Amino acid sequence: MAATLTDVAKRAGVALSTASRAYSDPGRLGPTTLRKVLTAAQELGYAPPAVRPAATEPQGATVAVVVPDIAHPLFGIFVKAAQAAGRGRRTTVVLADTDFRPEREREVIAQLRDRADGLLLCTPWLETDELLDLCGATPVVLVNREAPGTACVLTDTADGIRQACEHLAALGHRRLAYVQGERRSRLNRERVEQARTAAKDAELDLLPLGWQAQTYEGGKAAAAGVLATGATAVLTHNDPMALGVVAGAHALGARVPEDLSVVGVDGTPFAEQARPALTTVAVPMREAGGAALDLLETALGAAPSTPRTVTLPTQLVVRETTGPAPHA
Repeated sequence: MAATLTDVAKRAGVALSTASRAYSDPGRLGPTTLRKVLTAAQELGYAPPAVRPAATEPQGATVAVVVPDIAHPLFGIFVKAAQAAGRGRRTTVVLADTDFRPEREREVIAQLRDRADGLLLCTPWLETDELLDLCGATPVVLVNREAPGTACVLTDTADGIRQACEHLAALGHRRLAYVQGERRSRLNRERVEQARTAAKDAELDLLPLGWQAQTYEGGKAAAAGVLATGATAVLTHNDPMALGVVAGAHALGARVPEDLSVVGVDGTPFAEQARPALTTVAVPMREAGGAALDLLETALGAAPSTPRTVTLPTQLVVRETTGPAPHA
């Protein structure tokens, strides 16, 4: 049986799209990668199809963006920013939503790694080693996940949470409840530890609650538990959960912020539009989308380069859901 381009890609240890580019647009490949593909083809006796006449416009790359929940405003902002950054470079951005399910994330990456030129994995749920194994030779950028030797975009949420704890301490709060996200979320575990450190430094007594769905409904369900702790302030895993806590507290007769101060993490548009407007740690996902595509374009370029890590700052935005502690 005659060798196929898929066989060549496997022999060379590259994505199918990379092997195809060796014949359709070799100038986009680095010399080492191009040599690997052509050598593999020669060893296998692969005969490429007749070369078509060059197009008047060079073909752009196709990049797959994988997010855990496109319904969450922050991920929508990230995707739109990546699309906008790619538009001027003839880069097509396609989207996959994993619905907060690690098994779905595994399936999606396995399906896309040979169909896309590169992958942007935003806030992934799988462990890092498995993620990189699944991606294989396909260029990848991780967002909200750090891995040595891999291009990454990080947001300094730890500093934003530090700002939130110092803000609450200055308002006289001493007991701070923390509403966690889902148990399987690696990002949730990271934020819990960041909250522990920041609360200790601000001399706040941190009271972590159990895991909840990372949604408005999850926050609303947690409200009774928050009030039962006796805490005068609460920090939640994200903005939708914070808005749910506000609604749940109101339903139970508690006033925000007179009885309970509430802080979210995200900086979604809904935070400013809510009533009362939500105090939140603003995470720059628009900038993250542009930076992630820049890093991936570099990885796809003809000249190989050392993967970089870009860290973006976060900022506490004080609005109407935080105020002096009741005893202050």
